[in-house]
Amino acid sequence: MGRLAVTAAVAAWAIPIAALVDSIVPDPYMDEIFHVPQAQHYCRGDFLTWDPMITTPPGLYYISLAYLASLFPGAWAIKVAEAFDPLCTTALLRSTNVIMAMVCGVLVHDLLLCIKPGIGKMKATAYAILVALYPVHWFFTFLYYTDVASLAAVLAMYLSCLKKRFWVSALFGALSILFRQTNVIWMIFFAANGAIAYVQDLSLSDCPSDENSEPTDKSRAEVSDRDSKVSALGFTEELFDIGFKIWNSKCKVLITFAPFAIVLVTFGAFIIWNGGIVLGAKEAHVVSPHFAQLLYFGLVSATALLPWHFTPGRVSDLFHWCRKNKTFSSLAMLIALGLSFVAIHLFSIAHPYLLADNRHYTFYIWRKVIQAHWMMKYILIPLYVYSWFSVINILGKSQPRVWVVSFVFSVALVLVPAPLVEFRYYTIPLVVLVLNSPVIGNGKLLALGSAYAAVDLFTLAMFLFRPFHWGHEPGTQRFMW
Repeated sequence: MGRLAVTAAVAAWAIPIAALVDSIVPDPYMDEIFHVPQAQHYCRGDFLTWDPMITTPPGLYYISLAYLASLFPGAWAIKVAEAFDPLCTTALLRSTNVIMAMVCGVLVHDLLLCIKPGIGKMKATAYAILVALYPVHWFFTFLYYTDVASLAAVLAMYLSCLKKRFWVSALFGALSILFRQTNVIWMIFFAANGAIAYVQDLSLSDCPSDENSEPTDKSRAEVSDRDSKVSALGFTEELFDIGFKIWNSKCKVLITFAPFAIVLVTFGAFIIWNGGIVLGAKEAHVVSPHFAQLLYFGLVSATALLPWHFTPGRVSDLFHWCRKNKTFSSLAMLIALGLSFVAIHLFSIAHPYLLADNRHYTFYIWRKVIQAHWMMKYILIPLYVYSWFSVINILGKSQPRVWVVSFVFSVALVLVPAPLVEFRYYTIPLVVLVLNSPVIGNGKLLALGSAYAAVDLFTLAMFLFRPFHWGHEPGTQRFMW
C-alpha cells in the first residue's frame, strides 16, 4: 500500500506539471541541447555519434530507449531507425525522469523500512513524498537531465546491498556509473559498509545459540548488544575490530563482494582508456582541490533539513554534547575552524560558468551573499562548522563511527574535485543523510514538506513565467537551479 501511495502522490503532481513545462518550454533548454539530440541519435540506431560536450556516460539514453520500447512494444518488430526516431520527442524523453521520480519515491520508502524497521509504512510514505518534493530533485524531474535517474540507480544499489543481494547491487552500481561517473564512490561506500555488516553478522552467527531458527527478541537483543559494544569502542579500536573480522573472513568477503571489484576494475580500465574520468568538455571540468565545496554542502544540507539541525532543541542538544565532551569538542572545534578558514581562503574556486551564467541561482547566491563583502565568506565559517558538527553528531546517533567517517570521506571524494558549485551534486549525499537521520515528528515533517512545496512552486514560476533575454545571444533564457 505504501509503494502505491508514493507512486500515486508523485504521479499526481509530476504528470500535470510535466505537461505544463512541455507546453511552455517545448524545445530543449540548457544542458538538454546536448542530451536530447544525443538520445535522438540513439533512437535512430546511431550509437557511434557522440557530442564532445557531453561529460557523462550514455546511461540516460539507454534507459530512455528501454522506456520508449515499453511504451511502444510493437516498435521492436521493425527497424529501430524507423520506429523510434519519431517517438524521441523532447517531451517523451523528459517523461523518462517522471517515471524515475516515481521509482525514487518507492526506493526511499523501501529503504526507510529496511534501515528503520520500526518507522511504519505511513511514516515511510510521508518521508518518501518529502524526498520527492526536495526542490532540486523535484525541479529536474521535468527536464532531460541525468540527476533523477542517477539517484534512482544509487538508491536501488543501496537497497540491494542492505538486503545482501550483492550481485544485484553491483549491477545497479554499474548502471549508476553510466549516469554519473562519481557514483563509483557511492558504490565503494555501500560495498565497504556492506562488507562490515557482513563480517559482523558472520561473527554473530558463530556464537552458539539455542534458538537459531527464530529471529526472536533474544536474537534482536544479541544484535543490539553487539551494536552497543561496537559503539562503546573508540574509533581506533572499532577500526581494528572490523579489520580483524574482515581478515578472519577474507575468503568469504572476497567471494561475496567480488561483483563490486569487477565493476571497480572495469571502471579503472575505462579511466585509463579515456585519459580521465570526464568524457567530454574536459577543459571545463578539470579536477581541482575545491575544499570549500565540502563546506557548502554542509550548510546547504543542514538548511534543507532544517528540523534536524536548526531548531532550539537541536542547538541545545549539540551544546550539551560539547559540554559533556569538553576537551574533545573544543579541540575538534578549533581544528575545524582552522581547516575551514584555509579551505575558504585558499581553496574556494569561482568557476567561469558560475561567474558568467546568470540563469542559475548559484550565480546570485555567490554574488549577493558570499561575495557581498570580502569578509562575508569568512563570517559564514562558523555556520559551516556548526552544520557539519550537527550532521556528524546526528549520524553518530544511529550509525557506527566508521560509517560516519566513511560517509564524510565519500562526500569529500565526490565534491572536492568538482570546480563548479552545483546544487545538483548535493542531492545523492543529502538523500543518504535523510535516510540515516533520526525520525522527526509529523508536525516538523509537514512543515518541511510545505516549505519544499513553496520553493518548488516559486522556482517553477520563475522558470516558466519569468523568461529574459541576453543582448549578446539569441533565444529565451530562464532561471533554474
